[in-house]
Amino acid sequence: MTSVAAPLHRKEPPKYRPAWPGEILVRLLRDPLGYLTDLARIHGDVVQMRSSARENVYLISHPELIREILVTNQRNFKKGRALERAKLLLGDGLLTSEGDVHRRQRRMIQPEFHRQHIAGYAETMMSLTSRRMSRWSAGTTLDIHAEMAALTLGIAGSTLFGAEVEHEAAEIATALDETFTTFMRTFYLPFGDLLLRLPLPSSRRFWASTRRIEATVTRLISERRRNPGERADLLSLLLKARDTEGDGAGMTDQQVQDEVLTFFLAGHETTANALTWSLYLLARHPEVAQRVREEARALGDRTLVADDLPRLPYTRQVFSEVMRLFPPAWTIARRALGDFELGGYQLSAGSLVIMSQWVVHRDPRWWTVPERFDPDRWANEPGDRPKFAYFPFGGGARMCIGEHFAWMEGILVLATIMREWSFTLTSQDAVRMQPSITLRPKDGIQAVVSRCG
Repeated sequence: MTSVAAPLHRKEPPKYRPAWPGEILVRLLRDPLGYLTDLARIHGDVVQMRSSARENVYLISHPELIREILVTNQRNFKKGRALERAKLLLGDGLLTSEGDVHRRQRRMIQPEFHRQHIAGYAETMMSLTSRRMSRWSAGTTLDIHAEMAALTLGIAGSTLFGAEVEHEAAEIATALDETFTTFMRTFYLPFGDLLLRLPLPSSRRFWASTRRIEATVTRLISERRRNPGERADLLSLLLKARDTEGDGAGMTDQQVQDEVLTFFLAGHETTANALTWSLYLLARHPEVAQRVREEARALGDRTLVADDLPRLPYTRQVFSEVMRLFPPAWTIARRALGDFELGGYQLSAGSLVIMSQWVVHRDPRWWTVPERFDPDRWANEPGDRPKFAYFPFGGGARMCIGEHFAWMEGILVLATIMREWSFTLTSQDAVRMQPSITLRPKDGIQAVVSRCG
């Protein structure tokens, strides 16, 4: 295992000095993935750069230092700028809330994401996957990303609300595209949140798109309140949840709406991207696709269930490798509440620390031939690889609460699709990526679908 370098004579970390004014902003806007990778490879595990807001920003790229921030000293940090601004879209839900509010909400929601509880959603996932596949015709060209987004949106709607929302998939996808694009354009700019409030065409489109998404969530919550019934979806559980370790009270209407909006968007979007990149890589590696297919077919032609997850080890390896190469959440940021020491360096209160899954997941110190798609690397994981060399779901108190849900959905959906279908990309050109709030393909991914004999 590679140790963290602790400098003996200097307290200030290496600084990236831009060659010309505005260089950092321009490079972040043009190619944030390449820029952060270059910073880490050239300047090391801790590198300081000045943002456009002239705040201290540090890129942290060693797993042990990331553990210190996310786990060991997590109380010294709050969420970073992205999640601060994400309140414009998600309100004060579990992803964006802080302190006592976050702890209280997590206490109430955590039991609903227990492995045994979410296992019951597998039937819904498989039913909607089969229905989506029934619309495909051999020899036709599909946009893989659009298909997976519609599928995961339907799954989110059914498991959250017990409601059909697939017919709204195209509108919601368009709204999300506009929302994410505008959000990231303003993210790197100083006072970007204020720009969103100016009467600019892009700002108007952003708010119109946000209202379109909120309208679906508000309508579904209102329908449930009018007809509560006895249901087992997440919305019903959220409405019934009580803080048994605190004051025993439940959530306010606004809290319920913010949490539902968070699960609806974050859960659907990240899994859609993971499945999209999975099908893309399997199309480029037919030998891997065949092994996934054979593993799924060994279980027969019945509908897969949650208990099948241990019987799909290779599919899990594939999904793990996809999230290594194309992590849906490609960066995490935290802001320091007080002065702290990290890797032998002194960092000041108010500093913004950035940790990029994209950078660390492709670091040759932890991964042999890191750019290679190799699911077999997961069969014999090195015992000395640091835990936070791989952190697609974050870590610590803010670790993604839907991790088990995502693993179940990703593995079962992927196995079900590959059991019956194969994909041939219409172009061998590299897919352009859009690293916005999540890591998405910029212009979709076109593929011809064929039935497998």
